[in-house]
Amino acid sequence: MTAYLLRRGGQTLLTLLVMSILVFVGVYLVGNPVDVMISATATPQERAELIVRMGLDQPVWVQYWHFLKGALSGDLGNSFLYNRPALGLIFERMPATLELAFSALFLGLVFGIPLGVIAGLRPSKPESRGIMAFSILGFSLPTFWVGLMMILLFAVKLDILPASGRGETIDVLGVPLSIFTADGLSHIFLPALNLALFKISLVIRLTRAGVSEALQSEYVRFARAKGVSEWRIVFLHVLKNTLIPLITVVGLELGALIAFAVVTETIFSWPGMGKLIIDAITTLDRPVILAYLMITVLMFTVINLIVDLTYTLVDPRVKIDGGSE
Repeated sequence: MTAYLLRRGGQTLLTLLVMSILVFVGVYLVGNPVDVMISATATPQERAELIVRMGLDQPVWVQYWHFLKGALSGDLGNSFLYNRPALGLIFERMPATLELAFSALFLGLVFGIPLGVIAGLRPSKPESRGIMAFSILGFSLPTFWVGLMMILLFAVKLDILPASGRGETIDVLGVPLSIFTADGLSHIFLPALNLALFKISLVIRLTRAGVSEALQSEYVRFARAKGVSEWRIVFLHVLKNTLIPLITVVGLELGALIAFAVVTETIFSWPGMGKLIIDAITTLDRPVILAYLMITVLMFTVINLIVDLTYTLVDPRVKIDGGSE
């Protein structure tokens, strides 16, 4: 276990290093953030002073070396736009993004697994065909369009749900959360459902495929021959054997929900990391872009590690190094 964790830690550090180099050079080549931030009426002297103050007068390799030295001590630099530590800005917005992502994942599992089981148990029934047609729509419809239609229907036409914002929050262990207030739940429902639609469709198809495959297995036929009830077969035999592929995808998709909730957060004005990274990209705010991407890579790594460790709990035959007994 120790060797495995050390190996994964080394892979994470290498990934962070390569990613930071690519992003740093890429942002450097795209343009000068001073051109975006400084007023058009600024004098050449004011422009030169700002460039020196931001450290942009030095060669790119010198700038990266200063960034790397700071990163090793936990300092990813100050935001060019807000003049505050980039990590502090990310951590301020992170609870909102994590809350939205976990809410979307919850909806994906709550709706996706039952619908997938129904579609797998009765593949030729009209309800199963309707479920699969819904999953196709979930894959096909653009997230931004669905979000706009939700706002138009539920916020504008019916006026039953708010169109933007996070609503009322309460502090839970020092973290502001909105899911524990009625106002917060009404604000998070639409963005979470919009973010979850693709995941619901994915879980439906994975569950349906797993159920269909498990129903043809010998152990299910043997259980039926012994007179085991159909519901017991489904819950104890069929669903259990669909968990490993489901855990794999759900784990990866959680990382994707966190990293790529940008569109949903922008449409619904959700105050998370997505809105922050959009502003950072617009202004070429290099420290915030780097901090966001490094935190995202780190979260992906941690989530994948948890998924791998969960394998051993679900199926003891799976070894921690990826092999099997």
